[in-house]
Amino acid sequence: MRRLLTALLASTALLGGVADAQAQTMTKAKKPEAPPAVSKADKALHDKFLTLDTHLDTPTHFGRPGWDIADHHEVEHDFSQVDLPRMNQGGLDGGFFVVYIGQGELTEKGYTYARDYALHRTIEIREMLAANPDTFEIALTSDDARRIAKAGKKFAFVSMENSWPVGEDLSLVETFYKEGLRMAGPVHFRNNQLADSSTDPKGKIWNGYSPLGLRWLAEANRLGIVIDVSHASDDVVDQSVALSKAPIIASHSGPKAVYDHPRNLDDARIKKIADAGGAICINSIYLTDTTPSPERKAALEALGRAPDMKTATPEAVKAYADKRAAIDKAHPAARGDFDLYMKSMLHVLKVAGPKGVCVGADWDGGGGMDGFEDITDLPKITARLKAEGYSDADIEAIWSGNVLRIVDAAQAYAKSVAK
Repeated sequence: MRRLLTALLASTALLGGVADAQAQTMTKAKKPEAPPAVSKADKALHDKFLTLDTHLDTPTHFGRPGWDIADHHEVEHDFSQVDLPRMNQGGLDGGFFVVYIGQGELTEKGYTYARDYALHRTIEIREMLAANPDTFEIALTSDDARRIAKAGKKFAFVSMENSWPVGEDLSLVETFYKEGLRMAGPVHFRNNQLADSSTDPKGKIWNGYSPLGLRWLAEANRLGIVIDVSHASDDVVDQSVALSKAPIIASHSGPKAVYDHPRNLDDARIKKIADAGGAICINSIYLTDTTPSPERKAALEALGRAPDMKTATPEAVKAYADKRAAIDKAHPAARGDFDLYMKSMLHVLKVAGPKGVCVGADWDGGGGMDGFEDITDLPKITARLKAEGYSDADIEAIWSGNVLRIVDAAQAYAKSVAK
């Protein structure tokens, strides 16, 4: 069983039983095996769909020594959740590969640093694609995604989580667009020059978008970049729905009704996004209280920080992972499971309908749950949706149709204003 950075191994149950004292020579009765979570029919159905995830933080691994997306990796050994072999195993055709940077200072120096970091990450995505031309290709349109998947390759859209890197120079939005950017969120965990975050401990500074942020929104619309409101404050969500000329998306969010966290959306806003043609892509974190026990907290503090993934050798990473696994076994992390993930998705489906839901589990960015550890577990979603009575058309819409429709709408608006 794979485990994330927060919980790499669960306790292992010992199988077997005590032999009957009066029949020592008899074969022990075996415990009946539970039926598989995904039947052969469910897996075959899953593989027929065009599938994508809207938030793959996998580029964070692209610069790691010894890490290659073409190789098979495992969570418990190097913390990664996405690679080509597992994409094949889990039936994932592609998704949005994220240019991510945490929030820093709103100064000229800070903006320069963020710009250069984001450009470097964009180059790393391009280098990955160039190194794997037979298996990966960049997607700029929905037609690209379909064509690439039909050719047997994986498609890679580019998105940006936190637009701090554009600084106060909105011409940079077009710069990133020319490098493939097709989805962008204005803000991350802290407020920035563009908008308020849902989680800044200092509270609001703009009451939604800043004046510069409103111009950023208009520029993204002009270029055909999908607006992503995950991490944004409720005011930003409301203003995005009201002001965006194309439907918006929440690329990795969940419902407050399942867990009341500032990162999650209330039912009214879920419905508002969906009614405007947008969609909520279901995240696998912020769905339960993950406060560690005192024993786990003490053990993690004694272990110390993880090695720097950009410089550490694979051997050093594995050594750390083994120690982390021992802690996880002795003091398991508080984390949800796949049933909780589906509870979240089914709730949003009830509120938004099948046309307003998509998948964005935050792989390689902190996502994953018990029984839902990496992308090899994705067919479980198809199996559960089928069991809940959703049609094949609904399930494919959830997997890709809704997102590609939103991409089309954003680009159709851009074409209309270009004329």
